[in-house]
Amino acid sequence: MSSWRLFWQLCPAYLAIVLASVAAVGLYAVAATQQFHRQQTIASLRDIAHAIEEMVRTKLAEGDHRQLDAICKELGSKAATRITVILPSGQVVADSFEDPDMMANHAEREEVLQALAEGFGVASRLSDTVQEEMLYAAVPVGLDGHTLGVVRTSIPSVRMGQTLWAIHQRLVVASLVVGILAAVVSLWVARRLSRPVEEIHRVAAQLARGNLRFRLPIPSSREAAEVARTMNDLAAQLDARLSDVLQQKNEREAILSSMVEGLVAIDDQQRIISLNHAAARLFECDPEGAVGRTLQEVVRNVELHQLTTDVLARSESLFRELTMTGRDGQLRLLHAQGTVLREGRDRLLGAVIVLHDVTRLNKLEQVRRDFVANVSHELRTPVTSIKGFVETLLDGALRDPDHAERFLRIVAVQADRLNSIIEDLLTLARIEQEVEKVEVVLQPGRVAEVLEAAVNTCRLKADEQHVRLDIQCDPNLNACINAALLEQAVVNLVDNAVKYSPANASVRLTARGDAEGVLIQVQDQGFGIAEEHLSRIFERFYRVDRARSRELGGTGLGLAIVKHIAQAHGGRADVESTVGEGSIFSIRLPARAAKNPAQSGQFTGQPG
Repeated sequence: MSSWRLFWQLCPAYLAIVLASVAAVGLYAVAATQQFHRQQTIASLRDIAHAIEEMVRTKLAEGDHRQLDAICKELGSKAATRITVILPSGQVVADSFEDPDMMANHAEREEVLQALAEGFGVASRLSDTVQEEMLYAAVPVGLDGHTLGVVRTSIPSVRMGQTLWAIHQRLVVASLVVGILAAVVSLWVARRLSRPVEEIHRVAAQLARGNLRFRLPIPSSREAAEVARTMNDLAAQLDARLSDVLQQKNEREAILSSMVEGLVAIDDQQRIISLNHAAARLFECDPEGAVGRTLQEVVRNVELHQLTTDVLARSESLFRELTMTGRDGQLRLLHAQGTVLREGRDRLLGAVIVLHDVTRLNKLEQVRRDFVANVSHELRTPVTSIKGFVETLLDGALRDPDHAERFLRIVAVQADRLNSIIEDLLTLARIEQEVEKVEVVLQPGRVAEVLEAAVNTCRLKADEQHVRLDIQCDPNLNACINAALLEQAVVNLVDNAVKYSPANASVRLTARGDAEGVLIQVQDQGFGIAEEHLSRIFERFYRVDRARSRELGGTGLGLAIVKHIAQAHGGRADVESTVGEGSIFSIRLPARAAKNPAQSGQFTGQPG
């Protein structure tokens, strides 16, 4: 039984071989017949040309072109062949079908050139004169070693096709008969083998669509069963390997996406292979659209291009500091580490560039340096003054009561100043620590009560400098606040306003609610602040006029405290100022404390 099954399974292959053999023999027969008929036709055209060569030679030697044309027309009509006589210059002097004077120069015709060069020429092409596919044969006509011209004979190619058509018909009929018989046999065999083949095809289609968990039922045919088992094994292996690849791909993408550093991989032509989201943000581009493009197309930065060029050229790791300007005009400072990407030990695939944005770190470092310099300067001034007057007292001024008392009062003032600086620094540190540990407690409270308490604190100093304090606030205006901290911030703003206001001026303190929350403003009529100082006015120890600030007793930390208190409430501190007209300092409290869940009627603040 198995032998018969194998026989019928092999039958289509045998049938295919038979059909292929019949087709090959038929095609070869057609080609051989065509070639033979063509050769015979060319030989016939050559014989005709040689037959009239003597007659043509005589007329060409005599120069009787008119008589020659008449002879060609008479012979061409009898032989059913087109005869053309062409001079070596290409001029047509006689033609059996056309007026030679109306025919183009034939010097460049293939058969003419071949006849003059080799003694016989043949070509097949579309005739410009009769607009038919023609077969040409040409022989040269010579006399005493000189070529007088060329005799060319030709017939339409369609005439050759008519002769071959009968042969082709017989071959086609024979092929059809054999094909029909083979098809009848194949249908019977294919019916028996169709079912397992269809199952295999169905499984293959499922695998192609990515359904690698689909399995092929094992058919009864031993040969088909082997194929089915092989395909099932292949699907299982592909499923396992694809799962591993997908897992590795997802892990790699997750790692790259979570990286703070920008990472871009390029090939040896500097085309981007891959880049993560951090690099796309630095380059301000679409990560998917950038893949496949050159690095020069995606980002225009000479330093980065030079780094990639050097890494690929030297085949070694390099580190550079780069600057990159974004579309918003901001300058970014980047640490770039480039290393080569290899396959194995030898083949260079490209390079990997890791970009670390250190702009914020650089700014923080600058702020730290400025803070250290400023705090050192601020502390050194009172300490130096105290030390100087103490040394003066020790050198003998202590024995002079008048000078001793004056010097001690100065020492006390400088000690108070030093204590104020330390207190403000401790206040800033305490606020920052409480914000970081989420210990700033915000509770619903009346804003008007905080403003009145701050004004009462500053009233005495304002009266001494003849400055009027005005409050404008709805008594029922509420907000989630830390009353003590907010009062300290308002006191600092009012105290500054009083310090820098002239006599008989007024300081206006207002608070109002809007869609964004609560806005507290302190407006003075002082000297104002130049625009170049506004962006840094809330920095620690930053002074617009250092001499005047020290003269008025400021520590340079009041506005920094205000900013941190506003941030502890989830808000912000702002300033608007015009030189010569005064300033408006604002504290914006949000409608609800940012990220502060209500717990037992209390709200815990986070910095904004």
